[in-house]
Amino acid sequence: MAQDVAVLDFGSSKITVLTGERGVNNTITVGGIGEYEDAGFSDGEWFEPDQLTYVIGHAVANAETNSRSTIRHLYVGVPGEFTTAMCRDAAINFPRKKRITEADIDALHAQNDEFNNMPDYTLINVQPVYYTLDDERRLIQPLGLSSTRLGGHISYILAENKFISFIGRIMDEIGIESVEYVSSLLAETLFLFDEIKRDRYVLLLDVGYITSSIVLARGDGILFQRTFSLGGGHITGDLATALEISFTKAESLKRKVVLSLNVGEQDVYEVTTRDGTESYPAQMVNEIVTETVARLARTVNKCLAQCEYDYPDYIPLSLTGGGLSYIKGARDVLSKQLGKPVEIVGPPLPQFSRPHLSSSLGLMDMVLNQQSPVRKKGFFARLFGR
Repeated sequence: MAQDVAVLDFGSSKITVLTGERGVNNTITVGGIGEYEDAGFSDGEWFEPDQLTYVIGHAVANAETNSRSTIRHLYVGVPGEFTTAMCRDAAINFPRKKRITEADIDALHAQNDEFNNMPDYTLINVQPVYYTLDDERRLIQPLGLSSTRLGGHISYILAENKFISFIGRIMDEIGIESVEYVSSLLAETLFLFDEIKRDRYVLLLDVGYITSSIVLARGDGILFQRTFSLGGGHITGDLATALEISFTKAESLKRKVVLSLNVGEQDVYEVTTRDGTESYPAQMVNEIVTETVARLARTVNKCLAQCEYDYPDYIPLSLTGGGLSYIKGARDVLSKQLGKPVEIVGPPLPQFSRPHLSSSLGLMDMVLNQQSPVRKKGFFARLFGR
């Protein structure tokens, strides 16, 4: 029987609470949405921490009103800003050849003593990148196969304790009875890409309003992740500074930009305000936005230079999030700057296909997967075969 769940997603400028359940044909049925603008975070710090209780409380209340339900248990997505991913090789040897069981797989995943007593972090997700048996072949699913050895490359995601403590206090204040934490980047990655794509590596760039995250993943695990302070809001800020206009006007102007246009000196973008219509030189505007996108590309390349994993050059960069996906022509500029194909990806749900919902719906999908009968056999039950 379908179960209602509630998830909380921290965007860099907005907090979203979703309630929902698993629908027919493995779809997601959203019961209620609660959104509330927030000042966000950057470099591991909240801009307005004193306001967060108010903001989260209102987002939860709005979701309750829209879904006509009361939220007592909440799954909280921990942003990449407050998590770190580490990968380790693990193995279990058996005295004789045997069929691999779910208990064996769970035991392999549980070899995480290294992470259990870290003073500043809490382990929140353990996911397999791949498994190996006697012959060292890399497998997605070893269940039921026979071997004297079960090995694997395992991804561990840890959340900062200061985040968990801070959010935990807020949950107490607003009356949430129990909280579980999951990685937002992991949930988003598993949601946006199917098993076939993830088996060949995926490279995801989520551009938010203030912060952006780059993820390299394979199988069910994150191999590498980095979060940096640069997003759609910086494009708005650069326009406001260069053109000496208000942030509000710059935001409206940004939504008019088409970088793929070959604009001339006489071309303008028009923005309608209360005071009338104002015109801005399209050539200058496009140059400002293009430079900020180029800065984003340079930052992505610097991050990827720190990645110790070799992945094929032909792997495209998948772009999601609300910070850049909606600017027409931005994908092509980003592709040219990075020297690799760029594709825009969003939730695989017709009614919720906008890229800015990727993280929120990814959290919902991951939680619903864990609650299905297949998952109840163990916390680390496989996410394959959804």
